[in-house]
Amino acid sequence: MTPGVQATLAILPIALSGALLVGFRVPASRAMPVAYGAAVVVALAGWKMSVSRVAAASIQGLFLTFDLLFIIFGALFLLHALDRSGGVAAIRRSFHGVSDDRRVQLVIVAWLFGSFIEGASGFGTPAAVAAPLLVALGFPAACAVMLGMMVQSTAVTFGAVGTPVLVGIQGGLGGEAFSAELATAGLSMMGYLRLVTAKVVILHAVAGVLMPTWMVVMMTRFFGANRSWKEGLSIVPFTLLAGLAFVVPYVLFGIFLGPEFPSLLGAPVGLAIVVGLARKGVLLPGDRWDFPERSAWLDGWASGLEEEMMEEPAGKSISPAMAWAPYALLGVLLVLTRLPSLPVGGWLKALSFGWTDIMGSGISASTTPLYLPGFVLVVVVMATAFLHRMEWREVGAAVRSSASVLVGAGFVLVFTVPMVRVYINSDVNGAGLLSMPIAMAEWVAGNVGRVWPLFAGATGALGAFIAGSNTVSNLMFSAFQFGVAERLAMSTVMIVALQAVGAAAGNMVAIHNVVAASATVGLLGQEGATLRKTVLPTLYYLLVIGVAGLVAVHVLGVGDPLM
Repeated sequence: MTPGVQATLAILPIALSGALLVGFRVPASRAMPVAYGAAVVVALAGWKMSVSRVAAASIQGLFLTFDLLFIIFGALFLLHALDRSGGVAAIRRSFHGVSDDRRVQLVIVAWLFGSFIEGASGFGTPAAVAAPLLVALGFPAACAVMLGMMVQSTAVTFGAVGTPVLVGIQGGLGGEAFSAELATAGLSMMGYLRLVTAKVVILHAVAGVLMPTWMVVMMTRFFGANRSWKEGLSIVPFTLLAGLAFVVPYVLFGIFLGPEFPSLLGAPVGLAIVVGLARKGVLLPGDRWDFPERSAWLDGWASGLEEEMMEEPAGKSISPAMAWAPYALLGVLLVLTRLPSLPVGGWLKALSFGWTDIMGSGISASTTPLYLPGFVLVVVVMATAFLHRMEWREVGAAVRSSASVLVGAGFVLVFTVPMVRVYINSDVNGAGLLSMPIAMAEWVAGNVGRVWPLFAGATGALGAFIAGSNTVSNLMFSAFQFGVAERLAMSTVMIVALQAVGAAAGNMVAIHNVVAASATVGLLGQEGATLRKTVLPTLYYLLVIGVAGLVAVHVLGVGDPLM
């Protein structure tokens, strides 16, 4: 089978899902079972994977589906509990002291608070937390999902306290040959990762500084009364400030402290700066932007959750500080459970359920439910119930309403995530072929050559699109990117960095991330509409980092310690 045929077959299920979701506007509940079936057919007929290995890969996907659904449930549970306690109403009121302008609220909640949650937890948690919070503030559900997806960009490479670098790149680059090269260059693995991190933060800063601006103009274009790009431009000085307030400390933390800290610490620094300046009206325009009246919203904007969140619960009076306390507690607990220097994470990981060597395939799966962000969210809800003096019937009602929303997401993810695992586990097959993702990337690399830096990020984005994870994309493609760089005599550090940044951008169009975010605001069935929007900032991000990569390699002559 020629490389071109391999690449064509490998991309077929992905292209089919994209065509159904975006082209024919088929809901993910129908599109993803078809795409999963296509992936199984390609795996069995083209790659000649054994039936047992395909089944084992699918079972592994179901373990991951449980993890995702637990996170979604936790985010929903917190939102619905706050709604019943009066916390949502108090949070809405708290913004009156900062700004009633939706563009300012977007910057604070989605860009900065969402980036902090990404740095602390990762794995799609920012969209699951920020999107319902935006709905609670009066944003249309469809807009909240779009913004929740867009925040999963600049902060993602260092999400979950640096997991995509510390687990993804490190795991993807292991092996005796690589270790020997490091030893020859006098580098440790951590030293190499620090070099990659230094390149990654700069690439992200170049593209990411404009992401708040992108988020605002996307909101005014697709959800404004006049559907205007220009209406978002009057606040550009403030959005540029917000971009710089995050990316400047982000770069410094990445260069001087390492991969654990750029998002985790950069976002809170930016949040403190931006909120303080916004209260004083610094760089805010004279106009104030809001969504059109609820009666003028187009079909597909709303989910019904908006009305529920806007209702004031009778007899409930929560102070703004007490209303925000659960989110502050969430951030603290996520950090405490993820910092490797603390034992808390190890204690939580002690409870583990798994299946080793599923069906004799060599594939294993496991879950650590207490370590998942979903468990942290449930703990926060229990604390909220105590702090806000909720009745148990109110907590029970929040459980029921959250579970009802979860059913639709569960059906879609049951097919989406197993499809991803079939792709990833296709490296062991009867046809003697490379795994499906690597086959696609090999064909592209073989036909691109010296302009590879322009496409290295797109390969990372492809991996994230398939897997919905920067970490998994880095695991799949880091070794491939390193090998391509060596063959083309380019800086391996720069090419691997482009992989990591591109994989972060790919999260904006990762299908099961869209499904997860949609589920938290009750908007299942609109995934294609969201993807048609978020593909625009994704292409922007990939183009900017691709050009930056070309300039770095061919104009600035960025070198490599291993050459």
